[in-house]
Amino acid sequence: MTITPTLASPKILTGIRGFDEITRGGLPRGRTTLIMGGAGSGKTVFALQSLVNGVRESNESAIFVAFEESVAQIISNASAFGWDLPRLAKKRLQFFDARLSPEIVKSGEFDFVGMLAILESLARTSNAQRIVFDGLDVLLGLLDDPVVERREIYRIRDWLARTGLTGVITQKVGTDIVDQRYSYLQFIVDCVVIVRHQVVEGSAFRNLRVMKYRGSGFAGDEFPITLTTEGLQLTNRGPVELRYDVSDERISTGLPRLDHMLRGGYHRGSNILISGAPGTAKSTLAALFAVAACERGERTMYVSFDEGAAQIVRNLQSVAIQFAPYLASGLLKMYSTRTRGPNVEDQFGELRAMVRLHNPRCLVIDPLSALSTKLAHVASADAAQQFLDYLKVEGITVVNTSLLDGINTDEATATGISTIADTWIHMSYLVQDGERNRALTIVKSRGTGHSNQVRELTLTDSGVTLTDVFVAHGKVLMGVARWQWEQEGIAARKRNEVTTELKRLQLQLKQVEAAARLQVVQAETEARGAELELLARTMREASELLDTDRTALLEMRHADAEAMLAKPGASPKAAPKPRRTSLGRKAP
Repeated sequence: MTITPTLASPKILTGIRGFDEITRGGLPRGRTTLIMGGAGSGKTVFALQSLVNGVRESNESAIFVAFEESVAQIISNASAFGWDLPRLAKKRLQFFDARLSPEIVKSGEFDFVGMLAILESLARTSNAQRIVFDGLDVLLGLLDDPVVERREIYRIRDWLARTGLTGVITQKVGTDIVDQRYSYLQFIVDCVVIVRHQVVEGSAFRNLRVMKYRGSGFAGDEFPITLTTEGLQLTNRGPVELRYDVSDERISTGLPRLDHMLRGGYHRGSNILISGAPGTAKSTLAALFAVAACERGERTMYVSFDEGAAQIVRNLQSVAIQFAPYLASGLLKMYSTRTRGPNVEDQFGELRAMVRLHNPRCLVIDPLSALSTKLAHVASADAAQQFLDYLKVEGITVVNTSLLDGINTDEATATGISTIADTWIHMSYLVQDGERNRALTIVKSRGTGHSNQVRELTLTDSGVTLTDVFVAHGKVLMGVARWQWEQEGIAARKRNEVTTELKRLQLQLKQVEAAARLQVVQAETEARGAELELLARTMREASELLDTDRTALLEMRHADAEAMLAKPGASPKAAPKPRRTSLGRKAP
């Protein structure tokens, strides 16, 4: 996030994550800021870190004036933050040990004139832009005179105004009530920041609040702060306006049938909540999502609370989910830790650091409720939501599981995270016919249609699947009851198949018989036809023969020519000559 100081109120960045955002640009440039806080609240870290960041990021020079600790102690204490103070101390970061000797303290007569003269010379030669007076109240306390103390304070204020340095003064106060002795400090400075360190139910909380900032707007709420290996960090709730990129890309849940129920899977960059009672396979569903992400070649992180990584890997093998190959390749990073009391902000801070280190595209938090149920302090009340907002801005798809108490199947989460989840899948138990089965329901899925069916989730040695919806007698059946109905259905289908086959065979037989009968009829028809044809030919031939015989008979009987002519079809011919018989004589 780029912070641009306003022209009306020049500011100087501290480089402290979150603080520059709530102050809209950092500390007032060329003016004085008071950091108030109790022991261990982080005021010295804040002041020193602002100088270190100015030197490292803005190439400025700075001076740290120590009234309480030695320079060696300060450098040693800050070594845990990785700032490399010895190297910076040789260049642009100057340390000035302003502790008084026992003799001067005993006399009680001193002022800041000499010290400020030395500092002015040092600032001029090093071209310093920033200066910190750490533990000024310690030195003021040695004066043991309220009037003198106030005089020296004003002397420092005037000196800062004349030199144009951006000054930071740290002051110790009680845990709850500001030390009234130096309360006037709040009125002479331009910016007042209060840091607090308190213990609630055995857990330590740190927070920061900007009480005053002349000439500038700022966020006046109390913000949680954490001390990390990089220094102090403030958790900002972010801008009031929610603005982040969204994607229409769908990614698999790791369970094909669940993808189908969601019409393609989860939206990329969305926030998914899987809630349910213990043992309803929330972790298994989350693990399937992690494996699917690794299969796509995406860096993935699996965060678990109160259960070790090795145990999770072993347990998932029982349902054919293998994490080992992806752990070996480095695609999958597992981080297992314990919940540690109500200060969940520190733990979310650790998670942020782990996420930045591994840079995953997909994240599993199992269960998020392990942290979000420990909300005894206002600083942690919205820590979970802030962390999820951070993931959404980074475009990380996150699957959170949420554990419900007991075997309660009510669709609710104690933290209200369900209201900000984009997709909410609820797992429950369905007790029926003396057994308990896992039921999956999609409560909501923003931006996409989804199934409203209750599906049974089954876990076997070969894997995880969702069974088809099976309804009998107006209700969804699961487990053995579903199996029995399914077996009865299979048997009924087989009986129907056999009956149908028998009927088909019978019809085929009748068809064959009909065809055979048809062939017989056709054969008889042909035979009758042949007989008719034969009869007709016989009759015709007989008729022809009869005609021939008649003619021959007439010829043999020497019938008259007229008789011959009477022969049907005969043409008129000359009368036949009388034939000579062998016994007669020739007629005269």
